[in-house]
Amino acid sequence: MTGKQRPFLEEPARTRIAEAIRRAETATAGEIVVLVAARAGLYRSAPLLLALAVGLVLPWPLIALTPWSAASIALAQVAAVLLALLAGLHPRIRMALVPRAIRRDRAHEQALREFTTRGLSRTEGRTGVLIYVARAEGHAEIVADHGVAARVPASAWSGAIEGLLAALRRGEAEAGLTDAVVQVGSILAGQLPPEARPVDALPNRVIELD
Repeated sequence: MTGKQRPFLEEPARTRIAEAIRRAETATAGEIVVLVAARAGLYRSAPLLLALAVGLVLPWPLIALTPWSAASIALAQVAAVLLALLAGLHPRIRMALVPRAIRRDRAHEQALREFTTRGLSRTEGRTGVLIYVARAEGHAEIVADHGVAARVPASAWSGAIEGLLAALRRGEAEAGLTDAVVQVGSILAGQLPPEARPVDALPNRVIELD
């Protein structure tokens, strides 16, 4: 019998981060959403490509360096391909097989997709800001809507992103996310002051995806 998988963030931590979002939004017309995904992609093709490479390459050194028969080499080839496929079933091994650039691109695409599907592009004034984390890829980024991007350059978020990634590597997710929210809120407050009658259109809770 398997127990329920523990969330990445415990409920008290999620509550404290949500409160940090609420406080940050009192000083700005911007709307902040925090989303933490276990991964941006499954990369199912990675173990298949590894198995294909092993299957194509392995026979040649065996032919050149061993007295094995063709049947023995074919058997070794099949065994190696199966081992490569089995190894690729492990999430960490599969992730290691994916080039960093592909992981980064996949995470960026997923961040943009979540930005749209979570309604951040439908706020009044187009002031939504998404703090997105893909844990398996070791990726974090901040996506801002047009109303924010017109006033805040993308480079302004680099400090918050770097601090968040460093905290995640140390295993300090709550502190990293809270600090990122505070930094983003401070930047927004300087460029987008609060409205006379503020509307909290987006949820302050942390969205966590398995």
